[in-house]
Amino acid sequence: MKEYFQNIWYGFSTIMIGMRVTFKHLFVPAVTIQYPNVKLKLPERERNRLYVNMNDCIGCDQCARACPVSCISIETVKSIPGEDLGKTSNGKKKALWVTKFDIDIAKCCFCQLCVFPCPTECIYMTDVYEYAEFERSSLVYNYVTLTPAEIEAKKTNYAKLEAEKAAQKAAGAPPVKPAEKEENKQ
Repeated sequence: MKEYFQNIWYGFSTIMIGMRVTFKHLFVPAVTIQYPNVKLKLPERERNRLYVNMNDCIGCDQCARACPVSCISIETVKSIPGEDLGKTSNGKKKALWVTKFDIDIAKCCFCQLCVFPCPTECIYMTDVYEYAEFERSSLVYNYVTLTPAEIEAKKTNYAKLEAEKAAQKAAGAPPVKPAEKEENKQ
């Protein structure tokens, strides 16, 4: 009979030891944040989604070459003489039309190695960390500002210029500059 009461006491005492933690937290206010409405402050050097400022991009392809997982794909077309593509915010003159600038965030390892080699500092990590999608294809971000019609026009204009240069070279005539062409037409 003595062992019976010892077992009851032992069971009760172990339950009370286990419940001590529960009772201790029962009267303490909760520290749970209401996530969609309240967000934690992120550290200063967090690494999240990439963003590209296409007004500053010169199409140098250094970010794509630095990427260890090849998640950045860039295609460019040379501008024809006489076209003014403008300048970047730090004064560097643009010479290439960027016809494709895609970043596949599904492949990105958030290493930030693409940010440092950029000479115009147009690619950088943002503080956006919520980009869940239902389909993987939605994680490919296209940053090109040109429309498909404009891209096709830039490619055909450059192809025509190259064909003209090849024809002139084959004929043995000196290459004609765009300014001279306009004077000859008038």
